[in-house]
Amino acid sequence: METAIVAGGCFWCTEAVFRDVVGVSEVESGYIGGNVADPTYKQVCSGSTGHAEAIRVTFDTAEIDLADILDIFMATHDPTQLNRQGNDIGTQYRSAIFPLSDDQRAAAEAAIARANDTLDGRVVTSIEGPATWYPAEDYHQEYWDGEGQRNPYCLAVIPPKLMKLRKSFQNRVRD
Repeated sequence: METAIVAGGCFWCTEAVFRDVVGVSEVESGYIGGNVADPTYKQVCSGSTGHAEAIRVTFDTAEIDLADILDIFMATHDPTQLNRQGNDIGTQYRSAIFPLSDDQRAAAEAAIARANDTLDGRVVTSIEGPATWYPAEDYHQEYWDGEGQRNPYCLAVIPPKLMKLRKSFQNRVRD
């Protein structure tokens, strides 16, 4: 098992994508990369803590490798938008990878290079860390599977991401 931490805008949206990926055993929403200990959702949303909304993905390397995890991440959000994803604006919505080792840092650099090849060098995804991980409040976990299915924002943003996942990574999606 391996763990990766990525930030690609709203954590509800990135969490929903990775819950459908073969080999992923756990996805936790949280905060990383800021300067306040134990931040709350309200603090992070204010943009004053420096944290990014992120997900921590635990996956079985016998089923999927880090390169595939990072390629899915890069393809299911817009890595060319600086400090925003759609209508979510601020550093808390930045595109970032938080490697947990030197090998993960090298994998992150390679994933950004692959994305830059297809996006004409416009990728702004940063590589950050090391940084402390803070799990988000319980009501944010598995949000799409519960409250998110009734949230107009989620209904507008998440289904297109899931469609892109299913179209671009057919062999990596749960049945």
